[in-house]
Amino acid sequence: MMQAPEFSADLYREISEFAHGTPSWVHTVAEIGTDAGLLLFAALFVAGWWRARGADGRVMGLALAAPFAVVAAYLVSEVSKTFIEEERPCRAVAGAMNIAECPAPGDWSFPSNHATIAAASAAAIVVAWRAMAPVVLPLALLMAFSRVFVGVHYPHDVAAGFVLGCVAAPVVAVVLARVAAPLVDALRGVAVGVALLGPRPVAGVPGAAVPGGAVPTGAPVGVAGEPAAGRQVDAAVTMPDVMGGVVPRREPRP
Repeated sequence: MMQAPEFSADLYREISEFAHGTPSWVHTVAEIGTDAGLLLFAALFVAGWWRARGADGRVMGLALAAPFAVVAAYLVSEVSKTFIEEERPCRAVAGAMNIAECPAPGDWSFPSNHATIAAASAAAIVVAWRAMAPVVLPLALLMAFSRVFVGVHYPHDVAAGFVLGCVAAPVVAVVLARVAAPLVDALRGVAVGVALLGPRPVAGVPGAAVPGGAVPTGAPVGVAGEPAAGRQVDAAVTMPDVMGGVVPRREPRP
């Protein structure tokens, strides 16, 4: 059975004693905060899926892989706990001042499952939706810290769980996305797949951004294939003419 490092036990005492002296409403927020945060992450998984509808197969693959990556990180954490067998500080530390109820014996402490899930959720979301990093990463840190604050984990438990989640989830998400991308493209060929995953991206739409700086199909082209910036397109050239590959000949003005 693993024994907690002395420095972590000392830090646990300081944090839990500070927490015990805070108002009761802070205790309530800290106890329900972890579960509420997990619900928010679940909502962001759904938002990420919706955002990826119509994007390319890899983007949708990353969005779909996010919850599976979290489950994978959790399983690694749970299996590790059964081998390491570190007792909870609310039982092992003399005079522990835990706010939350101490988990039952046999529910081991290292690493923290809650910290692993919070970090894995945040990391998987960031991999699929980078703009959410300033929101989800601080939230995951706060959720992890709350487990020490309420007195059910040592600081090193949540630190290890956080690192585990941040490492395992992105790796699993990227691997799953590679497998899922061709499947996403194939499913978009049927009606049910289009309803769930959105239509396939349309290449060459006028005005759409094209990777690599290429000129979108239908955009005015000048000398040497460069875009004709600032030039007015001849009104006689209609969209059916361009799409048919026939550019009407411009008559000389009298």
